[in-house]
Amino acid sequence: MRVPISAVTPETTEAEVIGWVHEVRDLGGLAFYILRDRTGFLQATIVKKKASESVLLAAKDASRESVVRITGVVKATEKAPGGREIIPETFEVIARAETPLPLDVAEKVPAEIDTRLDNRFLDARRPRVAGIFQIRSAVQHAITDLFFQEGFINITTSKIVAAATEGGTELFPLAYFEKEAFLNQSPQLYKQMMMAAGFEKVFEIAPIFRAEEHNTTRHLNEATSIDVEVSFADHEDVMDLLERVVVSCYTRVAEECPTAIEALGIDFAVPKAPFPRITYAEAIDIAALSIEEDIAYGDDLSTAAEKAIGDEMGEHYFITDWPTSIKPYYAMPFEDDPSICKAFDLMHPRMELSSGAQRIHQHDLLVEQIEAKGLSPDSFEFYLKPFKYGMPPHAGWGLGMERLVMTMLDLPNIREAVLFPRDRHRVTP
Repeated sequence: MRVPISAVTPETTEAEVIGWVHEVRDLGGLAFYILRDRTGFLQATIVKKKASESVLLAAKDASRESVVRITGVVKATEKAPGGREIIPETFEVIARAETPLPLDVAEKVPAEIDTRLDNRFLDARRPRVAGIFQIRSAVQHAITDLFFQEGFINITTSKIVAAATEGGTELFPLAYFEKEAFLNQSPQLYKQMMMAAGFEKVFEIAPIFRAEEHNTTRHLNEATSIDVEVSFADHEDVMDLLERVVVSCYTRVAEECPTAIEALGIDFAVPKAPFPRITYAEAIDIAALSIEEDIAYGDDLSTAAEKAIGDEMGEHYFITDWPTSIKPYYAMPFEDDPSICKAFDLMHPRMELSSGAQRIHQHDLLVEQIEAKGLSPDSFEFYLKPFKYGMPPHAGWGLGMERLVMTMLDLPNIREAVLFPRDRHRVTP
C-alpha cells in the first residue's frame, strides 16, 4: 500500500511509494532517482549489478517528471534526503513525461513568469510554488476559524449585478439576456443588506472583478476578497478585528507551514498588534517630506506617496480620518466635521491591503451622499430599500487575499499568489 514519502523513515523496513521523478543522476554503475510527492523527497538508489532486468528497463524509461511506483527495502544513509533511501525491488512507470519539459521543476534553470503561468500545472510542482499555496490555504483556514469562533455567519452573494458597487467605470459588462448586467466589484451592498436582516456579523471569501487597465505587479482583474460586516460596531471595532485577522494568519502560517517557509527562503515574522494609526493628514505630511510631487489635501495617495509612508512606518499600519470626498458614498462622515469620514485603510509598507469604514445607516443621508458622488439613487433602489426599515449602525472592511499573501511572503509579483491569474492580457489557462 502506497505511503506518503514523508512517512518513510530510516526505521522503515519496506515501502511502496508513488511520486514524480524530480531528478535523475546516472553515475554508470549507480543511478539515483529523487522522487517527490507533496510531502517531500526520497532517493531511490539502483545498483545496476544487483538490480533486476525489469527494474533497469523501467528506470531507463523514466524521464524527469514521470509518475512512478517503487517498492523496495528502505535503508538509512546520511547522504540521501531525509537520511534514508529505497532500494527498488519493483519499478513501474505509471505516466511517462514528455521531453523536453516546458520548464525546470528542479529550479536549476529559471523561467519567465509568462512561461510559468502558461504551464501552471508544472510550475506548481516546484516546492517553492507549492509552498505559496499551502500557505494561502493555511491563511484562509485561519481566517474562517477566527470568524466562526467570533460568531460570524458565512454568506454567499451574487457576482452578477445590475449596478456598480462603488460607482465609476471599472466594470465588466455582461450580455445577460435582454438586460444590462455586470460582474460584481465587491459584495459591499449585499453584506450591508444582511445587517438589515439582523445577521449582525457576516463574512464572505469570494472573487471580485475590477476592469482596471493597470498592468502592474500588484493588480489583478479577478481577485479574492475577504469581506466582513458587523452590526452595532464602529470603525474602531472593525479595525481591531482586522488586526486580529492579520495576526492570526501570520501565526497559523508560522506554526503550520515551516517547510513551505523554508522552501521560499524568506525571513518570516508575526506582526505585533496594535498596529500604528496615522490620520490621512499625517500621512500626506510624511509623504511630502520624501517625494517631490505636490500632494494637495483631498488627493488620493499615489504609489510613490504610499511607498514613502511605508518606508517611514516600516510595519503594518492604518491610515484613518480620510476626506469624505475621496471615499465611497457609504462611508460615515464625522458628526462634528462631515468633510472627514470614519474610513480607514490597512497598509503594509509595500501597498494597501484593506479598506473599510463605519457605514452610513440613515436612509436620507445615504441618498445625499450617493447624489453628491454624481450617482443616481434610482440605480440603487434595491440597496436603499432596507435602510427604510430599521438598519442598525454597522461597519466593515474588505481585505485582498492575494495582496495579503504577496506581502506576507515577499513575492515580487501578485500573480504568484493566485493559481490562475486574470489580468488585462491573460484569460488562459
